[in-house]
Amino acid sequence: MNSRRDPADGPEDVDATFAEIVAGLERDGVGRTWPDGEEPDDEADEAEPAGPIRPEGKPAVATVDDDPDEEPDDGPDDHFVPPDPPPLPVLRAGTIAALLLILLGVVLLLFPGLFGLGSSVGTPLALVVLCSGAGWLVLRIRNGPPPDSGWDDGAVL
Repeated sequence: MNSRRDPADGPEDVDATFAEIVAGLERDGVGRTWPDGEEPDDEADEAEPAGPIRPEGKPAVATVDDDPDEEPDDGPDDHFVPPDPPPLPVLRAGTIAALLLILLGVVLLLFPGLFGLGSSVGTPLALVVLCSGAGWLVLRIRNGPPPDSGWDDGAVL
């Protein structure tokens, strides 16, 4: 295998190859007719530009306000109104108990004197109660699909 390039493989060879391809396509009839049987309009290049003309002879830039017949797509009162959010689920008894444990732990941490305890006993007890309430909430998290889901419930993460 020869890794050296042939001196004929220069830009001239590329141009000759391209001209050969174009000539072959023209022989086959490709490019002789325009799509939909329309002929190219030579007068289209010489036609006047669309739209109003400035005094300098340059076409003016069309803006939305130039066409008074066209109605704007968005009116001032047309905006997206999201649907009402679904109602919050009803709390079950175990969830309410866990939330009450967390509330009791916060009260015990901030005001241990309400229960007749000193801060040396109330703080560790409050932390245990807080952790118990949080742990109970974590243990109550459902791992399975909701009870009303069908066989095709999409991606489950």
